[in-house]
Amino acid sequence: MRRHEYFVYILTNQNKTVLYVGMTNDLSRRLSEHTDKYNPEGFTAKYKCKFLLHWESYQYVRDAIAREKEIKKWRREKKEKLISENNPNWDFLNKEVVEN
Repeated sequence: MRRHEYFVYILTNQNKTVLYVGMTNDLSRRLSEHTDKYNPEGFTAKYKCKFLLHWESYQYVRDAIAREKEIKKWRREKKEKLISENNPNWDFLNKEVVEN
């Protein structure tokens, strides 16, 4: 049986002034879509959110959806704390995901 994998992720813009929370089953593809402005009318294109700061992996889609909803409800300060726990310098992590 094939193991499924789902990702909850947080993106930002170049100046790190906007945070976007999303969920996908293919993080590398989804990052490319954000970079290529797959949806030019969408939030990430409008605010130029294409830089990965944080991601989490889940086996079950329902867990990933629940986590995405949970994080989306948080205030910015709590999201910043989550990012800083694993990425204290707020480095852009796109290359780590796309190269793997």
